[in-house]
Order: sequence, then C-alpha cells, then structure tokens
Amino acid sequence: MVFNRGMNNADRHGLIAKVVRDSGRATVQELAELTGASEMTIRRDLDTLAAQGVLERVRGGARTLLLRGEGPPFALRAHEAVEAKRRIAAEICALLVDGESVLLDSGTTCLEVARLLRERPVTVMPLSLQAIHLLAETPDHATLVVPGGQPRAAEGALTGPLTLASLAALRFDTAVIGCCGLTAADGLTAYDLDDAAVKKAGIASARRVIAAADGSKLGHTAYAHVGPAALLHTLVTDTTAAAEEVTALEAGGTVVRTV
Repeated sequence: MVFNRGMNNADRHGLIAKVVRDSGRATVQELAELTGASEMTIRRDLDTLAAQGVLERVRGGARTLLLRGEGPPFALRAHEAVEAKRRIAAEICALLVDGESVLLDSGTTCLEVARLLRERPVTVMPLSLQAIHLLAETPDHATLVVPGGQPRAAEGALTGPLTLASLAALRFDTAVIGCCGLTAADGLTAYDLDDAAVKKAGIASARRVIAAADGSKLGHTAYAHVGPAALLHTLVTDTTAAAEEVTALEAGGTVVRTV
C-alpha cells in the first residue's frame, strides 16, 4: 500500500526512519512501495540517513541501530513528528512574555523553541550545544547565558557537576523541559540518569515549568525518574496524545494545551 506519492524529502525520511526503527529492518523495495518513491530515490535516502547516524545501511535495505531499552538518538528523533514539534514550539513561545528569563532543556522539541526565541527579547540559558549555537546567531535579540557542563556525544546535551552548579546559581521565570516519557502515574522520565538530574535541577530553579512533549511521549515511561507530573504547570503536546493520559494529567492539576 502506497503511503503518499506526494511526500516531500523530510516527510519521506521521517517515515523511513520510523519504519526501520519499529520493524528493526526494511528493504529498499518495501520502502519504495510504502512511500511511492523510486528504488533509486530510496537508496539515496538510506545513504543520507546512514550518514546522519539514523540507521545502518545493509545490502538491499537498512536496519536499526537502536538497542532494546535504549533511547532513540538525536539524529533519529530529529526526523520524527517534525511538524508537531514546530506547532508545540510556537505554542510555548506564545506562553512566554518579553523580558522573561527562560531555561531551555535539551532535545529536538526544545531546539525548535530555540529557533523561535532567537527573535525575542528574553534571557535564555539553553542546555544543549545545538541551541547555544542557534541563539548565538542573533545576539541583538535574545540574551544568551551559557552554562557549564560536559556535552554528551551526538546529543549535545550538557550534563555533569558544572551544569548542576549553573542551575543552582540561577532562578528562572520559566523552565521549558523536554521528556522521554510522561504519564500521570509515573510522572516525568528520561532515558539517562545524568539527563534526569539536570531536568530535576532545572525544575527546582524555575517559578513555572512548561513541558514540551509530542504525543508519542505520553503514556510512555523511560528508565530514569525526574519527578511527579504535578511539578508541571503546563504541558504542550499535539493531537496524537492519548486522551486518557491528557485527562489524567489535567485531573492532577496540569494545564494541557493541545496543538
């Protein structure tokens, strides 16, 4: 069954990445039939995605690089739910007022927030190298504050004692926090213990906490516990979020905005 013959490159790459991740592997022929693209185009797509670290190229197709129980890498997440993440980022920016001090977590959704904050008169401390580079491009608008810390390979997220010390030394109007999993029962979770510690410290340093999570994160629980859902003042998610989780989070006092 052909998914969409009018699919653009970004959408096709996102679909290929998801299929390979979910199935473990896929052939060129299967992906061509699914996307409506030629096999030559699919081969080029697979070469591109392999170069980005999204998947492994094998004879006749591709297979996943993701181990069981492991969090998906940044390069793979960057291709997932792109439009939803941009809508979430726009809604979050609408909730921020000029002059605020903002802590911006790492992750692909928060990186979309950074793109929009470049033109805003706010003070921002990002927790990833990617967001720092983006915000440094427009020094006449947002005021950039750079934390200490050690960047994680590929992810670019800053962690470690210097990052925790930077967070402890400051107080923010708003913390925009990403997550790997969020449920009303288990709260906010992450795949990495160091990342979870940074998120905890960021939440403790902010007057208001806004969670940025596309629908795939709701109802999912990752390895490292960050804190209960009650810590979140607002959740911004998309229309794919499970309705029962949204209802449960709202019952616990979190304001949920769906875009």
